[in-house]
Amino acid sequence: MLPYLVVIGAYLLGSVSSAILVARAMGLPDPRTQGSRNPGATNMLRIGGRKAAAITLLGDAAKGLVPMLVAHALGMPPQVLALIGLAAFLGHLYPLFFGFQGGKGVATALGVQFGLHWLIGLSVALTWLLVAKIGKISSLAALVSMALAPLFVWLVWPDRNLVLMQAAITVLLYWRHRSNIRNLLEGKEKKIGTGN
Repeated sequence: MLPYLVVIGAYLLGSVSSAILVARAMGLPDPRTQGSRNPGATNMLRIGGRKAAAITLLGDAAKGLVPMLVAHALGMPPQVLALIGLAAFLGHLYPLFFGFQGGKGVATALGVQFGLHWLIGLSVALTWLLVAKIGKISSLAALVSMALAPLFVWLVWPDRNLVLMQAAITVLLYWRHRSNIRNLLEGKEKKIGTGN
C-alpha cells in the first residue's frame, strides 16, 4: 500500500505549479498567458527576471527530487522508483490543480535524476550547461541533455525499469518541446537572456 501512496503523492506534488505560484506571489502575470505561455523557469526569466526564474527552477526541481529521496529512505525497489519518478514528472506536465496545463518538465526531470542518483543528475546538468554555453539556447540544451539521459542512467544504474522510466520522460519531454524543435529547425528559437 505504501508504494502506491508515494506514487500518488509524487503526482500531487508534481501538480503544484511553481511558476504560477511564484507569479502570484510576486505580482507577475500568469506565465500561461505571457511569453512562450509555458509555466516554467525559462518563461519566468522572460516575464519576471532572474529571481522569479531561480525560485521557479528550484521549486520545479524539488518536485522531482523530494519524492525520489523519500522513496530511497523507504527502501523502495527500482521498479517503484521508476513509477514515482514518472508520476512526479507527469504531475508537472499535467497538473491536477491547474487544469492539466503544465510546463515542459526539464527542471522536474532533473530533480528526478538527481534524486535517483547524484551522478546521473550531475551528468545531465553538466551536459545542459555545456550545450547552453555553446549554443545559447535553453531548449537545445534541454533536448540534448535529455536525449543522453537514458544512457547516463544505464551507465550509473543499469536497471531496465529505471532506463525505461528515463526513456519515457525523454519522449514526453520531446513531445512537449515540439514547437521548440520546429523553431530550432527554422532558426527561430530564442536565445537565453535575449529576445532573439
